[in-house]
Amino acid sequence: MNSDLVPTLERENELIENINDVLSDVEAKKVNEARLVLVSKTKPASDIVASLKTGQLHFGENYTQELVEKAKVLPKEIKWHYIGRLQSNKCKTLAEIPNLWAVETIDGKSKAKKMNDAWAAAGNKNKLNIYVQVNTSEEPNKGGVETVDLEETLAYIMEECHNLNLLGIMTIGSVENSNVVPNPDFLKMGELRKNNEAKLGTKLELSMGMTQDFEHALELGSNNVRVGQKIFGKRAPKNVPN
Repeated sequence: MNSDLVPTLERENELIENINDVLSDVEAKKVNEARLVLVSKTKPASDIVASLKTGQLHFGENYTQELVEKAKVLPKEIKWHYIGRLQSNKCKTLAEIPNLWAVETIDGKSKAKKMNDAWAAAGNKNKLNIYVQVNTSEEPNKGGVETVDLEETLAYIMEECHNLNLLGIMTIGSVENSNVVPNPDFLKMGELRKNNEAKLGTKLELSMGMTQDFEHALELGSNNVRVGQKIFGKRAPKNVPN
């Protein structure tokens, strides 16, 4: 194995212990079946090699180029989640990653169409799982579909984007709400799921919750939580292009 992919024994043991601690928290808090996504952005590929020893396969990356580079050298059984803000000109690059499992940041019909077409053009036979990101906090600079446009966006994907599998809806929520219990963003997501499942006749997952609030998110029905710092430690400064 490439020496850059070999973790030290000390680091491997540290990561395995951290992951098992988080898994215990997930098991204790979850109401429904929940998926843990290990957010490995800016971390070396060797950290992911060590993490695989716990049996976890879902890893999240924010930066397209970093994801491309890691996907080239790491095992193909990894199920990659793209969790960064999606740019239209990156859809083609992402679609060429064969074990891309989900894009969690579809923020409108236009991006959905571009991702749908790029996925087909890359020759992928399976459908790509996607979440529609919702701007629950209504912050002007935050990505995501406005709540008033969500039903139309979901319906469009179901009807027109045949290469995408609408897995559910996702929110990051506001920093201010991350310490509020119950979290207003998470409560709003629960209402949006219930209303849109009834209107569209489909099941929707909730992707919400990160290191600081994933346990609370699980209590409020999250099916997919993204945890990075509690597992890998503080992230390094971004040193790769998106």
